[in-house]
Amino acid sequence: MESFLKKHQPEMLKMIEKLVNIDSGSYYKQGVDQIGQILKDSYEQLGYQVKVDNQNKLGNHLIIQYAEAKEPQILVLAHMDTVFPEGTAKERSFRIEGNRAYGPGVIDMKSSLVTLLFAIKALQHNGDQSFKNVKIMINSDEEIGSLTSRKLIEREAVSTQYALVMEPARKDGSLVSSRRGKGNYTIIVEGKAAHSGIEPEKGRSAIEELAHKIIQLHELTDHDKGISVNVGLIEGGSSANTVSDHAEAQIDVRISEMEQAEIIEEKLEEICSTTDVSGTRVSLEGEINRPPMEKNKKTNALLRIIQDVGDEIGVEIEDTATGGGSDASFTSALGIATIDGLGPVGGNAHSDKEYLEIPSLTERSLLLATIISRLTYMNDNM
Repeated sequence: MESFLKKHQPEMLKMIEKLVNIDSGSYYKQGVDQIGQILKDSYEQLGYQVKVDNQNKLGNHLIIQYAEAKEPQILVLAHMDTVFPEGTAKERSFRIEGNRAYGPGVIDMKSSLVTLLFAIKALQHNGDQSFKNVKIMINSDEEIGSLTSRKLIEREAVSTQYALVMEPARKDGSLVSSRRGKGNYTIIVEGKAAHSGIEPEKGRSAIEELAHKIIQLHELTDHDKGISVNVGLIEGGSSANTVSDHAEAQIDVRISEMEQAEIIEEKLEEICSTTDVSGTRVSLEGEINRPPMEKNKKTNALLRIIQDVGDEIGVEIEDTATGGGSDASFTSALGIATIDGLGPVGGNAHSDKEYLEIPSLTERSLLLATIISRLTYMNDNM
């Protein structure tokens, strides 16, 4: 398979260039669906059936399974959307400098879409029937919390034994074995407007009340326990000489263990149940929308198998934890053995310096193909 992949690396780069030069921000349905059509055509040419889960506002999701497959045990998760607005691809289109390729979404995760496709091609070329043991779920809204695809992922996952998630490998090549859970909340404060010079005593400042809440919220952070609460966006008021009658804040919450979710939510509700500025009202909206991906026995067992595969093909496999979220959290929470970061190596995702390490294309495609084969044919159950 290695020789096949090396031979086809120029073709892989050409497809990556094509995908990168198509805008596919989460809210740009036209571009996401264009990516989806390219992938649908590519998999159908390989004998796969592609079911399109149509969405009205966001891009459609793809569920891909070989026509003759019966109850595949390996679920592979990937996403088509990026964080970049329409027009970004034209402003800084795909380019190669030395051993790196650049462009919006090149590592998160358009290169992964291509390495996944070519891993399947390599298995077929090699006569390895394990390509039939794979169910592929490619969604359109991962970057905004998998709002419409979470239930679909969970539905497709329950009949499988392993989940391989195609987020990029870390800069040092490490895979991801645990992720913190994530929640998004909004605090809304209503006050009473008044002229700050003529009759300020008649006002009730929503901004002042929100300031008290922000301090209390940040005090919930406990880095030793893997808990962080960050007020990342605030807005309110109408003018500098008006006591504000409205203010709100967007809050990002991260947890390391699912048990922490209930504790944090109780504390958030407690903070919002009282006011420090008389005459103001506070309300709280939101939830934990991604459970943590915890490193458990099943994860460790799958990681050891992958490390054995790495030893076999000459790739040293290390693992790491990260605070960022991904769809790996959903499968892990269902009790399915899950490993993330199986895409190629790169870095600086979500920025204008995002890059792909080109030599990792062949290596990580081979790693993925060999993992699929090993999981299919091994006798020991996890």
